[in-house]
Amino acid sequence: MKIALAQMCSGIAPEENAVQLRSLIADAAAGGAEIIFTPEMTGLLDRDRSRAAHAIRGESDDIVLSAARTEARKHGIWVQLGSLAIRISQRPDQKWLNRSYLINPGGEIVARYDKIHLFDVNLSANETTRESAAYAGGDQAVIAPVSAATLGLSICYDLRFSRLYEALTNAGANILSVPAAFTVPTGKAHWEILLRARAIEAGAYVVAAAQCGEHEDGRSTYGHSMVADPWGQILLDMGDGTGLGLCDLDLTKVEEVRSRVPAVANRKNFREPESRS
Repeated sequence: MKIALAQMCSGIAPEENAVQLRSLIADAAAGGAEIIFTPEMTGLLDRDRSRAAHAIRGESDDIVLSAARTEARKHGIWVQLGSLAIRISQRPDQKWLNRSYLINPGGEIVARYDKIHLFDVNLSANETTRESAAYAGGDQAVIAPVSAATLGLSICYDLRFSRLYEALTNAGANILSVPAAFTVPTGKAHWEILLRARAIEAGAYVVAAAQCGEHEDGRSTYGHSMVADPWGQILLDMGDGTGLGLCDLDLTKVEEVRSRVPAVANRKNFREPESRS
């Protein structure tokens, strides 16, 4: 199974990001990929939430989602749209969703996943992020069939929570998608280690399309979009530049690794530890 990863430096204008996405999808299809994976916040990366509010739309009006669906249908390719900021008009709290999409070669949305673990962190005295101030978290793990594979969906900060990936692989996922916009400090320290750990624990492929570079809103992201195989080996590392990467996945390797080290089959339920006073 040939896949493509789009490494992007998304800006504050969805229209410009949509143009870039269209080109990447066309190039992926021309390169023989069955599916293209894009990063978190493909359509808009803007930490100025007052400004972003004017650009964020509902699903039916989002031009980046529309572009992805059109290009998927035009080129006959699956698109795993890493995530978009989506407005939900009926929410009383007016919070947005960080939502991932799986689009089939007919341009139909066949799966949606809302980011469960929101990025609420204190990286330093000068860098604090509260994703939950503007976004509502999801509560449902999602898998979906893609050709001969079963894809498990996640987004960025989810990567630090192994129970989600246990749930996805227990449900049959053999490819795990981790679209991201990792910060540079956390990327340097943890990105590859966590991706390889999730692959090893699950005996599955991990596909992680990432944002990179200096963005219009002033932030920097780490890049290094990666593919890790079920043994934890890195098959692709795209470094710190934008562009498209292609990688071949041999899905028989999932069963081979899981038969050698049957960690998924050997998982056990257990009682939580009791607190001791």
